[in-house]
Amino acid sequence: MTDVILETRGLTKEFGGLAAVSDVNLRVQRGHIHALIGPNGAGKTTCFNLLTKFMAPTAGTILFNQRDVTAARPAQIARQGIIRSFQISAVFPHLTVLENVRIALQRSRGTSFHFWKGERTLSRLNDRAMDLLTQVDLADFADTLTVDLPYGRKRALEIATTLGMEPELMLLDEPTQGMGHEDVSRVTELIKRVSLQRTILMVEHNMGVVAGICDRISVLQRGSILAEGTYAEVSAIPEVMEAYMGTADGTLEGVL
Repeated sequence: MTDVILETRGLTKEFGGLAAVSDVNLRVQRGHIHALIGPNGAGKTTCFNLLTKFMAPTAGTILFNQRDVTAARPAQIARQGIIRSFQISAVFPHLTVLENVRIALQRSRGTSFHFWKGERTLSRLNDRAMDLLTQVDLADFADTLTVDLPYGRKRALEIATTLGMEPELMLLDEPTQGMGHEDVSRVTELIKRVSLQRTILMVEHNMGVVAGICDRISVLQRGSILAEGTYAEVSAIPEVMEAYMGTADGTLEGVL
């Protein structure tokens, strides 16, 4: 039996009596790329907010490595190894690419407030920062101001800073959103590469990406799990077609 790294039991979030997430039972297996998909408003981002404790659940339990983390604060969740990226690129635009990664390394080493340290002290982190940039094909951009990076490269930098936090489980919120075909292909390959040493749970609208790299898929509709399985399995379920397309005919390929 494959090890389960993250599990939710009856996870529910209500706003004024309306359930944005309702009785979600999710099991993410260690070493997998697991996608959370669904139409707009299905509750995907709310699920991410609950898992990373940016929101408190109304009911239910969250287990990470078989430990109950339901009551943990966001910083505690991060220290335990769950690190999240966001839909909007979250990097410092007027620092260099290298400096952005170095800040993430300071955080993981407990020195994030040492901004007053001299350049010589901080440069000790450069080797590890360059290693991370190499992993995401950004080594040649180390001295580039982040504001000058193309959008797809900024998302790759965000993945590098996430890796700098040494995550055991990475939560990627729509990592290819707003990208052209070339950038989508580059970031997809990057996600496959970094997944070799960790587990990834991702929200993604691009079904080509989901079909190409995800081991398992959970489909949300109106805050509840509609279906789970491989891409081939969920794409053959008429209810999934209807949720996406308003019809039981057709395929998921290219939808959204």
